[in-house]
Amino acid sequence: MTNLKPGDKAPDFTAKDQDGNSISLSDYKGKKLVLFFYPKASTPGCTAEACNLSDNYSRFQKAGYDILGVSADSEKRQSNFKNKYDFPYPLLADEDKAVIEAYGVWGPKKFMGKEYDGIHRTTFIIDEKGLIEDVITKVKTKAHTDQILD
Repeated sequence: MTNLKPGDKAPDFTAKDQDGNSISLSDYKGKKLVLFFYPKASTPGCTAEACNLSDNYSRFQKAGYDILGVSADSEKRQSNFKNKYDFPYPLLADEDKAVIEAYGVWGPKKFMGKEYDGIHRTTFIIDEKGLIEDVITKVKTKAHTDQILD
């Protein structure tokens, strides 16, 4: 699990989005950012989470937030995922796991009795100055917006 906590400076990053554009944390300077890490594009939990954020996008915009999703999927998988559900925010294709490891969300997981390494579903709320306001580790995929905004 991540060692980052509220008050910490969010680790800087630059990674490619689903269309091959470079996106950096510094692009969001002066804005609030919801940075959510999810295990795999187009899987049921990740789809529920990403759709919940997408369905409530106007609420995030009114509250002054941008949204950015991150997983270790390829640009093509991220592009397919974004286009299928018409997400209004970019998805980073962090195949080398540089962003994932910088935020400490890669590690041992258990699923159906098997242990393996993977992405821990975690959301970081980052303020206008690049400081972490909140870290959500127990993500409710179908009600994630309420966890962030309420």
